[in-house]
Amino acid sequence: MSRFWNPVVQTLTPYLPGEQPQMARLIKLNTNESPYGPSPTALAAIQSQNNDDLRLYPDPDGAALKKAIADLHGLDPKQVFLGNGSDEVLAHVFLALLKQSKPIQFPDITYSFYPVYCKLFGIDYQTVPLSADFSIQTSDYQTPNGGIIFPNPNAPTGRALPRSEIEALLARNTESVLVIDEAYVDYGTQSCIPLLRGSTCPENLLVVHTLSKSRALAGLRVGFAVGHPDLIAGLERVKNSFNSYPLGRLAQAGAIAAIEDQQHLEETAAKVIQTRERLVKSLAVLGFDTLPSTANFVLTRHPEHAGAKLHQALRERGIIVRHFKLARIDAFLRITIGTDEQNDALVAALEKILASS
Repeated sequence: MSRFWNPVVQTLTPYLPGEQPQMARLIKLNTNESPYGPSPTALAAIQSQNNDDLRLYPDPDGAALKKAIADLHGLDPKQVFLGNGSDEVLAHVFLALLKQSKPIQFPDITYSFYPVYCKLFGIDYQTVPLSADFSIQTSDYQTPNGGIIFPNPNAPTGRALPRSEIEALLARNTESVLVIDEAYVDYGTQSCIPLLRGSTCPENLLVVHTLSKSRALAGLRVGFAVGHPDLIAGLERVKNSFNSYPLGRLAQAGAIAAIEDQQHLEETAAKVIQTRERLVKSLAVLGFDTLPSTANFVLTRHPEHAGAKLHQALRERGIIVRHFKLARIDAFLRITIGTDEQNDALVAALEKILASS
């Protein structure tokens, strides 16, 4: 600790990202990356921009990428905001829209970056407990508040709400922003983006997406938000007070091509969904209890074995999954859906671990 740190830095507990180990023959199922590569057209587009033009700044507005996203979702480009991954987008959302006089609300078990942003930006917040089955109960979110945010499907539980429930919450919560974080929406959850189309676009709904999961571009760092143009204008003011060039030329070119290759997304997402259902059945045979998931991961526990010990035993066998030392989910493992071969190796390892104990 330096004596030159300001008081905010001294009190921060930073977000802890998933481990990126450099182990040989590793089966990596801990950070919800896609087991399949990006769209070939996206890779080609990135290569096409690897030239002398890199000496020039990229388009600070990302106009072509905004248009591609807007065209895909039936929106106006003025409804699209871009950032260096959805984490940066979310940081701007917290500062521009959720720093209010009243506390904001989000689930007690959710994306652990949310309380970090609150501490960083001095935002008061209230956590709303998930139900006994780890589902979000929208009736528990009360007004007045400074805003509401949660992922759909939620992370790390994988449980999702139907769009109709979120629409009903939006109708009740009219005096603050409702932010839906749809990082995992392409694996079987209804998106709220259709609510933003046309003249009936609500003024207080924002939907956040990433290209890191279903588009398999975690290494490119591209995220976006869509909402009412007035919300987007507020985000742009914060962005241009922080970093006017968040997305480089390679990132913009690759993202445009990935957005336009909807067939690749649908095919790879379908593979993940099929493998997820297969894994859930295999885990059930071994005695695991797994929460219903519409994400590219599952949260699962064995009633007779501690999550931390299973996590370590798998690691010793070269298989990395995620374990959270948090109340209510300490017994669980979060397992990213890999290829069929990777998940078969996981199940085989768990069989041996359970048999040996």
